[in-house]
Amino acid sequence: MRRLALLCALLLAPLAAAPAAATEKVDVELVLAVDGSGSIDDIEFQLQRKGYARAITHPLVLNAIRGGEFRRIAVLFVEWGAPESVETIVDWTVIRDAATAKAFAERLVAAPRKVWGYNSISAAIAYSTKQIRSNAYEGKQKIIDISGDGPQINGPPLQVVRAAALEAGITINGLAIKTRTGTSFRPSFGVPLEEHYRMEVIGGPGAFVMTADERTPFEEVILSKLVREIAMLEKR
Repeated sequence: MRRLALLCALLLAPLAAAPAAATEKVDVELVLAVDGSGSIDDIEFQLQRKGYARAITHPLVLNAIRGGEFRRIAVLFVEWGAPESVETIVDWTVIRDAATAKAFAERLVAAPRKVWGYNSISAAIAYSTKQIRSNAYEGKQKIIDISGDGPQINGPPLQVVRAAALEAGITINGLAIKTRTGTSFRPSFGVPLEEHYRMEVIGGPGAFVMTADERTPFEEVILSKLVREIAMLEKR
């Protein structure tokens, strides 16, 4: 109990701090917070990394970026596992064209696997919120994009961390990954994984959940999701 209380304090305290002074305006501040926990095998891990790398460089995503007011977005790639294991894999990068997207994708594919342990979605949200509040960008939209193949298992209270992110003006979207080898075929708290995400994880204006399974491959879904998150600004 003492360890959990200390962890909650460490994760939640930075959320109350004043954000850093912004130095560059972008259309979106986007954290891609991806499940790297023990339930993700090596095949799934590579599928995720390559899927995000291909999506961020896809012409549809680049066209969506060019359609924004500032014609650029700031992206951070994070992987998460246990409450004590949330890591930045590719630091904040401004993507404005094919060259900057390619550079981001190459760093992502080349980075080593770092995280361990099991499913703390709440720690991932707390870490991502801290990164948004302390970066050097000011986005018209701030988004944490959580993807995973299982439910919240441990860490700080999910409702508390989620509420703190929403209070900071951040939208949380979700991607539920359902595979034969993953844990997500088991119901999450008695409901399908995507419903757990819908009820307990996502929030904020326009928040949504998408599902990747055998009928809707991961790479196709993440491409559609990124385009939707970037292009939805035009409707605000």
